Amino acid sequence: MPHALVVGGLGVVGQGLVRHIAGRPGWRVTALSRRAPPAPSPARFIPVDLLDPADAEVKLADLSDVSHVFFAAYAERPSPAEEVAPNLAMLETVVRRIERTSASLAHVSLMQGTKAYGTHLGPFKTPARETDPRHMPPNFYYDQEDFLRAASRAAGWTWSALRPRTVYGYAAGSPMSMTAVIGVYAAISKELGLPLRFPGTPGGYRAIQQAVDTDLLAEAALWAATEPACAGEIFNVTNGGLFRWEHLWPRIAEWFGLPCGPVQTLRLAEVMADKAPLWARMTAAHGLKPLAYRDLVSWRFGDFQWHADYDSLVETTKIRRFGFHAIVDDEEMMLRQMAGLRADRVIP
Repeated sequence: MPHALVVGGLGVVGQGLVRHIAGRPGWRVTALSRRAPPAPSPARFIPVDLLDPADAEVKLADLSDVSHVFFAAYAERPSPAEEVAPNLAMLETVVRRIERTSASLAHVSLMQGTKAYGTHLGPFKTPARETDPRHMPPNFYYDQEDFLRAASRAAGWTWSALRPRTVYGYAAGSPMSMTAVIGVYAAISKELGLPLRFPGTPGGYRAIQQAVDTDLLAEAALWAATEPACAGEIFNVTNGGLFRWEHLWPRIAEWFGLPCGPVQTLRLAEVMADKAPLWARMTAAHGLKPLAYRDLVSWRFGDFQWHADYDSLVETTKIRRFGFHAIVDDEEMMLRQMAGLRADRVIP
């Protein structure tokens, strides 16, 4: 029986991986996270601090039959340079310990992102291809990738890496989610009697964007991890379509029953910082789950996405050529995920 180890199992990407792989016949799933899951899960969860070697040594000791590692953990730090050491250390800790304890290890799947092309630095060559040269480091993706390339050559396992565009999905306690940003921003706008105004820049409203559903991303990750031709390969992943917020925003406003207002550029990290008391009142009035406002949404993440006034596109020919053809409609995904937040009593 194949045994998947999902590292970062409570994040948006990690929860998608757990759901998808656990639903596949014959697969067993263990997940690592810094905290225990807030609800029952189809995976066995091991709370562990991967930056504490002693804790990791004890907690991972009995993982003797892991066949596939899916690495989706991320340690945020104030600067790119400061992110390198902890994120590389977590990957090295997991791989080296699983190498020692599990003779079954066959593949390591690394979750990267389009920061590999410099999306966080400003405009970049579009559409970005997997063969494009790296930007000027630091970038912890490069260090992780180089480690896997070198380690796999000396071992019997293979690796692959995925570079998704912006991932959409929701995971409780994982605030870096555009799904949560949209849902909570719209809910607060409605509570205050405001139209749904796009809070990014005019350029961001018109720029061409891509997205990927966390469930499609999980499907792609498992495919790449089990398809022999994908060994040692990197793949861009998207839903398959393109969109501009200026066309999608009115549909989101309509779904919430709000008029669609004009662009009003805001720094959400600043203007939404005082909304915790309002959210507490909304939680009580609408019977929402009692989630801490600070853990609900990252407004800084929303600012980063919506203030980028340049096209953010990647080429996905390679993954199609290798045999992965799943697609998701961007508008359907966003409205479905808003409905999911409402059904889960995250938003009213």
